[in-house]
Amino acid sequence: MNDGALPSAWAADYPFAAHWFDRGGGVRMHYLDEGTGRAVVMLHGNPTWSFYYRKLVLALRDTHRCLVPDHVGMGRSDKPGDDRYAYTLSQRVADFGAWIDMLALPEPLVLVVHDWGGMIGMAWAAAHPDRIAKLVILNTAAFGLPATKRFPWPLALTRTALGALLVRGLNGFAWTATWAAMARTKMPAHVAAGYTWPYGSWADRVATLRFVQDIPLRLGDPGFDIVQATADRLGVFAKTPALVVWGGKDWVFDDHFLAEWRRRLPHAVVRRLADAGHYVLEDAAEEVVPAVVSFVRSE
Repeated sequence: MNDGALPSAWAADYPFAAHWFDRGGGVRMHYLDEGTGRAVVMLHGNPTWSFYYRKLVLALRDTHRCLVPDHVGMGRSDKPGDDRYAYTLSQRVADFGAWIDMLALPEPLVLVVHDWGGMIGMAWAAAHPDRIAKLVILNTAAFGLPATKRFPWPLALTRTALGALLVRGLNGFAWTATWAAMARTKMPAHVAAGYTWPYGSWADRVATLRFVQDIPLRLGDPGFDIVQATADRLGVFAKTPALVVWGGKDWVFDDHFLAEWRRRLPHAVVRRLADAGHYVLEDAAEEVVPAVVSFVRSE
């Protein structure tokens, strides 16, 4: 558990109170709950955590209620072994839905998604479109691998025995992302420490590996049915205000995925930042944060 004090080198950038949601079996999800007003729910992917959204929370909490969970196994949430938790897409969607129900929000929410948080959040949203007021999409997907896109070899490597050793033994996934997911700027050392801090041991890195192993690629893979059903229902958001902010230097969620979003949500406002990487909110915060804040606050 990560109940202790945050490292002083970057804790000032993340000045938020901890909240906890019990998922049963002694497994807790950590989340942020800052501000009041219409809820803005922000979902991270792998290997990030609520730390990814810290600047957006600080910018929005004066006017909105900012809710940011850490997926089980990520961030400050508990990191149970495989004997106590199923690290699967279906479990992630169930966690998210149960957490949202617990919050009992009084009005439709603004959903902000990044990386695999898009698949998790949009799977729930597609089944509850009446509970979505706006969408903010940051280098993510809510559909399968585009036909024009090959599965990236670093992810394929991660799914091998060697990759598992690198991820769990050396924190290879979270550490590599601190530079590979950046393109416009170099991540400062104290910020990189914030991204890697939750994953300090073999046991703490179970989710960063399981997330990659669980990616459904073909019919019959666990979770593929969820991916397909979500993709098939994206049309329900044809009139939902949507903003897509895209880092053009992302080598995973690249322009093949952006083309799919343009096709599936043709009404969305798209801002492509040609020189920004996968961590677009971190890499180009000076542009992305104001753009998202303006969109969220607009009528």
